[in-house]
Amino acid sequence: MGETVSLTTSDDKQISAYVARPGAAGKAGILVVQEILGVNSHIRSVSDRFAAEGYLTIAPAFFDRLKRGVEMGYETQDIMAGRDLALTLKPEQILADLKAGISWLRAAGCTKIGVVGFCFGGTVAWRAASQPHVDAAVCYYGGNIYGNRDLRPQVPTMLHFAEKDTFIPIEHAHALAAQYPELPIYTYPAEHGFHCDERSNYDAPSAKLAYARTLEFLAKHLG
Repeated sequence: MGETVSLTTSDDKQISAYVARPGAAGKAGILVVQEILGVNSHIRSVSDRFAAEGYLTIAPAFFDRLKRGVEMGYETQDIMAGRDLALTLKPEQILADLKAGISWLRAAGCTKIGVVGFCFGGTVAWRAASQPHVDAAVCYYGGNIYGNRDLRPQVPTMLHFAEKDTFIPIEHAHALAAQYPELPIYTYPAEHGFHCDERSNYDAPSAKLAYARTLEFLAKHLG
């Protein structure tokens, strides 16, 4: 369903991106931000699902500037390697890659853009929401949102957390909800990565509910 395109970043790097196009032309776009495992089959599947909902969707390969073609599974060694790559990226590099994806969507005619991120991408989406780059943000179990909790969102933002997450204390979600009572912040009786149907942590009821909320939120704020 999708295709691969090349993006040029503001610091003159070339990175690839997976693009999924809707069946009919729309005016809203979605930028999907990967987990720490690269633009793998799950991220492509997520992008395809958003395209099926009518959004032009792009998933930049944030790790391309470090190692091209990163696509990993969910074994312990994959997670450790992905974590190392994510920690190597500098904030300014992440922002440059994010802006390259946004620019591609703008050039394609998208008048409104949402960012949806998972894990590593959840934190990236949170950071993006604090700057005037996108029109809405959805953050799935972003590991360092709490560490960046004072970056107040400037656009409508939704957060999803897992109550049994061994990486993100549920107390962090509760603290964010107290700090930002105006934001829709949801918790689910599931583990980290519950949205991904390719990992053992997948929780179908939680994933279905979170995705329905996400779609309703995006439709409201992107049209």
